Amino acid sequence: MAVNILKNPMTRKRLSRFKEVRRAYISLWILAALYAVSLCSELICNDVPLYVRFQGKSYFPIFTFYPEDTFTGNGRKTRPDYKKISRSAVFLQGTDNKMIFPPIPYSPFESIDPSELEMADEATVRLTPVHKIAKADIDAEFRIVKSSLLSLFVGKDDAELSSQSLSSYLVISEDLRQAVSARFENRPSPSVAFTEMMGKHRIEISLSEYSVRTAAPKTVRLTVTQKENEKQTGFKISFNRKGDLIKDSDHIWKDFPNKESLSELVRKRFDNPVDAVNIAIADRIYTAEFIKEDVRFPFRPVKGHFMGIDSAGRDVFARILYGLRTSLTFGLLLTLCSMGFGVIAGAIQGYYGGLIDITAQRVIEIWSALPFLYIMILMGSVYGRSFSLLLFCYGIFNWIGISYYIRAEFLRLRRQPFVEAARCMGLSSAKIIFRHILPNALVPVITFFPFSLVGAIGALAALDYLGFGLPSPTPSWGDLLFQAQQYRWAWWLILYPSLALFLVMLFGVFIGDGIRNAYDPKRYSRLVG
Repeated sequence: MAVNILKNPMTRKRLSRFKEVRRAYISLWILAALYAVSLCSELICNDVPLYVRFQGKSYFPIFTFYPEDTFTGNGRKTRPDYKKISRSAVFLQGTDNKMIFPPIPYSPFESIDPSELEMADEATVRLTPVHKIAKADIDAEFRIVKSSLLSLFVGKDDAELSSQSLSSYLVISEDLRQAVSARFENRPSPSVAFTEMMGKHRIEISLSEYSVRTAAPKTVRLTVTQKENEKQTGFKISFNRKGDLIKDSDHIWKDFPNKESLSELVRKRFDNPVDAVNIAIADRIYTAEFIKEDVRFPFRPVKGHFMGIDSAGRDVFARILYGLRTSLTFGLLLTLCSMGFGVIAGAIQGYYGGLIDITAQRVIEIWSALPFLYIMILMGSVYGRSFSLLLFCYGIFNWIGISYYIRAEFLRLRRQPFVEAARCMGLSSAKIIFRHILPNALVPVITFFPFSLVGAIGALAALDYLGFGLPSPTPSWGDLLFQAQQYRWAWWLILYPSLALFLVMLFGVFIGDGIRNAYDPKRYSRLVG
């Protein structure tokens, strides 16, 4: 029958027109190839080896279950940990023993041991200059009445600076004089800041906003802040686990006063977090922060996990690949089932018409008014979330739309001469429906199929994102996107699942556009790519 359909001139013409839309034809092959690859996910991403050679015997765990006792002799009939067995002394003793794992030896359910990640074994000391901040209360003659930490800039104790003129240590600009005078004259003034030089230091003098008071102030407070050199905003020094210097691009290590104590803190940082400390280098004070990248899930892409690791320590690529199979399988099954039921319902209504049609339409209207999400939550709470339950709950609502189109086609075709001729020949209603009318009414089904598939994939991702979809830990794109919402800094949880979902839905839309063009009777009514 399939051969006869392909030999049909109309079918061949439509297929040719579909191939003319290159993006649709290429998208079909890409999507088919991706689904074929996802069906072989266990051969690509798995913590179960493809082949095991142990004590002169060959095993294929990817296809057959072997209890732990087979390789350890401990009498346990549980699922073996093949990675642990491959590192055991019993397995390593045999020269002929070997295990061949898939290209990516991680399953979508396996939590990765942080010690297995290949990380740079080094710690970094980040030195940030401590800003010097001082305060000085002055009178109208710029004499220092009271100061706090001004000694950091002038090299004298704050007690010695009392009653001394600020102009002895600072070149006072005219703008600063006017700003101070306005406050002593009790005039409202906004907050201002001036950059001046105080000895070797480049400083910023700031005055807060001033409002009119009942009496003029006796003193005005100046805030003095050291301005950092743009080229010396901070330094970084790298060390290995032994505390030895690895990298010092700014050559500041030679000026450290107590190198051994700092090296000891670096060595401690490899095992536990270390608090920041202040270090005096030359005439400057720096805050030393001890930085080492610790493995906390979710974790960024590293060697062996090029798409990163999720919040439960599972490989993101493995979950995306298995999620692709789940999404496409769910979409195909849902679309096929809902369209099959919708075609039958629409065909019966359109062919018989009358009371059957009116009654069915009223029932469908009532049924479509039921809240799908509430029913999904109720069924999930009673029976537990599962793939089959989700497929069933979504399928009992998804057929309604296609039934309307099939009903309309049957209402149009049932009065055609070829249908009347079939009735006159005494053919049964079932043969007339399925052999004569239905083949001519399938255009809406074929053209809407890719778009329905895209809608089903998007619906599954949305339900998983909301927490009403597949049960954990089933690999799901929606679950990864939900994790991305919780860990917004984990860009790999946002990028890769979103990109996979976008591309699959885009390919589906392209295919649907090509099919719609192939069935369009107006050959030149649109632009095709």
